[in-house]
Amino acid sequence: MDFKLTEDLYKKELFDNVLPFWLKNSIDSEFGGYFTCLARDGAVYDTDKFIWLQARQVWMFSMLYNKVEKRREWLDCALLGGEFLKKYGHDGAYNWYFALDRQGAPLVEPYNIFSYTFATMAFGQLSLAAEKQEYADIALQTFHNILAKKDNPKGKWNKLSPGTRSLKSLALPMILCNLALEIEHLIDGDLLNQVMEACIHEVMEVFYRPELGGILVEHVGLDGSLSDTFEGRLTNPGHAIEAMWFIMDLGKRLHRPELIEKAVTNTLTMVNYGWDKQYGGIFYFMDRKGFPPQQLEWDQKLWWVHLEALISLLKGYQLTGSVDCLQWYEKVHGYTWSHFKDTEFPEWYGYLNRRGEVLLPLKGGKWKGCFHVPRGMFQCWKILEAINSPTGK
Repeated sequence: MDFKLTEDLYKKELFDNVLPFWLKNSIDSEFGGYFTCLARDGAVYDTDKFIWLQARQVWMFSMLYNKVEKRREWLDCALLGGEFLKKYGHDGAYNWYFALDRQGAPLVEPYNIFSYTFATMAFGQLSLAAEKQEYADIALQTFHNILAKKDNPKGKWNKLSPGTRSLKSLALPMILCNLALEIEHLIDGDLLNQVMEACIHEVMEVFYRPELGGILVEHVGLDGSLSDTFEGRLTNPGHAIEAMWFIMDLGKRLHRPELIEKAVTNTLTMVNYGWDKQYGGIFYFMDRKGFPPQQLEWDQKLWWVHLEALISLLKGYQLTGSVDCLQWYEKVHGYTWSHFKDTEFPEWYGYLNRRGEVLLPLKGGKWKGCFHVPRGMFQCWKILEAINSPTGK
């Protein structure tokens, strides 16, 4: 493949297509924050505001301001969302709601710990962009709230009966792998190391199961045991693949090449495991025993799954020179760009059926916002830029 041409492809898509779409259509200049429920052409079809997506967009434009260019419109966009979240997104003690109405009144209580994780990401980057200690304090307090809640994330909002079938999820240690590096500038070195090592252990020793052929499962018992139930048999290839590039970043940060090698192997295992041999693309959910999954949307092809696979495969090739990573990257790249990119309107489709046909023409909604597409474009651009540099790093 032509690495330089592909580098330019991702960079152009990010700056000429994806970012202008969100800057044009998502800004709520009247009440603050962002519209994320956007139709194919960018028209707003619902005005509710979801904390995950508000925070992710703050993070995105803060990160671009910090790492790419000091563009005032990017900082203004980030501040618009940051101030909205600061005022309305939490209960006063940095317990973060899940959803708000347009004006900022809470709709859904703070049951979802990932509202906290994305708020931490957002204010961590915004504190650097705006050079404002208040934002750093919000990030730090929220991070400590996460650590306090990690063993019982939903708290009083947990709908499960306690003690009967207690399971823990891959999602939280996976996110903390990334979050630890995101706020490295804010937390004590000992705490940082403690969080990194704990997350590496959970992801790579507990949820990774060599006895199942090296796949990662989505839920295990509190003691790490497998559970022969709907939840215990569930695999989410996209989650596992995304977790592996987080682990690669930790391996690079900690100078642990063996950790990188294991993450690359796991990436290849999960891409091959999750790939639809009949229609192409990566399944959303699977059952590790091959039973019918509980999730009726199990066979859909989702944007974020494929973008995370592109990042992980390309990063794996960059860090190890794996030919298998490069071959799989080219295969996933071909599928992703030919199926998810809208050739008529900006931004990308999010939801395809199993055959790869557009299922929902939306560009944003309750779960899809200004995050996975621009982050994927940014990550692939920067990895390819590094590969194309004289040193290849």
